[in-house]
Amino acid sequence: MKRHAFPLVITATLASLVLAGCGDDEPTSADDPASTPASETSDPVDPTTPVSEEPTTDDGTSVAPPATTAVPLFFVADTPQGPRLFAEQREVEADNPIAESIALLLGGDVADADYRTVVPAGSLETDAGFDGIGDDGFYSLTLTGEQWTTRPDGMSKADVDLALQQIVYTLLSQAGEGEEEGMNGGVDFYLDGDKSSYLGVSGTVEAAPELDVRGFVNVLSPQEDATVSGSFTAKGEASSFEATVPWQVLDDTGAMVLEGFATAEGWIDGLYPWQTDVDVSSLAPGEYTFVAMTDDPSGGEGGGPTEDTKTIIVE
Repeated sequence: MKRHAFPLVITATLASLVLAGCGDDEPTSADDPASTPASETSDPVDPTTPVSEEPTTDDGTSVAPPATTAVPLFFVADTPQGPRLFAEQREVEADNPIAESIALLLGGDVADADYRTVVPAGSLETDAGFDGIGDDGFYSLTLTGEQWTTRPDGMSKADVDLALQQIVYTLLSQAGEGEEEGMNGGVDFYLDGDKSSYLGVSGTVEAAPELDVRGFVNVLSPQEDATVSGSFTAKGEASSFEATVPWQVLDDTGAMVLEGFATAEGWIDGLYPWQTDVDVSSLAPGEYTFVAMTDDPSGGEGGGPTEDTKTIIVE
């Protein structure tokens, strides 16, 4: 069985806080108190007093920002085969990554504007009482109300299926310790403590075969709006003819300025990892688009190659 490219256990990192201020552009007169030097209107500030760069409690004790961990979240994007799932690497708080992940799916919080969510907002619990974690690969999620037991008006059956697979793929990719092979396990839904249908679907929801629900090429790195210089390593997953994954770099006019290809570890029965080094040292600083695609020996008869793009900033 193949091994997935996205990491399942990643060392936590610390987030940082940035404070921004705004000024008043309106002119002031000499008689306006607002124009009087601070030293004449307020107590002087001791220049030796340190400025805290970390959040503090009421008693002045420094509080470290919450630790985070990188996880794959699955969103939806359009392909020649119709809407499919694409993984996006995201940082979430490490103390409850499953609840954080579900909250991002519900909110449609995507980093790549090409992606979207079809999981109905507000339909599942993610509050402090969240109890969906299942290290054995089986998860229990709670509906927020009875209205979510049936398919909402205006939501197609195809979108229901994709919403369920968004949830299942996101959770199962985080199950267990280390890199798991396959997508084993499932998700059960509950309402008022009893098993329930969700969006009109009853029973344990398991992962559908990759080739039925995922886009045939997925860029996991670089991430959207990544800054690069010299060269960088692009990586992802694909199911492409003879394991060939062509790639290009486009300038801001859409013109191709670099091209090459990667070779995935397989291609026939699912998506397999691919990786390639991209040398951008010849490019002028600016914004570019990195594009990975499937090989298309049919010349477009199947609707054209599947693509996944990421905006990159070349320094």
